[in-house]
Amino acid sequence: MATTVTSKGQVTIPKPVRDLLGIEPGSKVDFRRAADGSVVIARADGKPPKNRFARLRGHAGAGLDTDAIMALTRGEK
Repeated sequence: MATTVTSKGQVTIPKPVRDLLGIEPGSKVDFRRAADGSVVIARADGKPPKNRFARLRGHAGAGLDTDAIMALTRGEK
């Protein structure tokens, strides 16, 4: 994935890379030089990114218990 450097030296991190590393607006990143001379980007906080299931956790809505969620999925009121 290639990206363009602006006149200020800024680049946009491609979305697949942001998603892979769990980088969101406000996240800090670290650039490291590897032994082979390549540059590696990593999250500065060292935390592993959330897996795809963890990102979905808690999206049922505030204050809903299991019975209420099941009623909603069945179209009951």
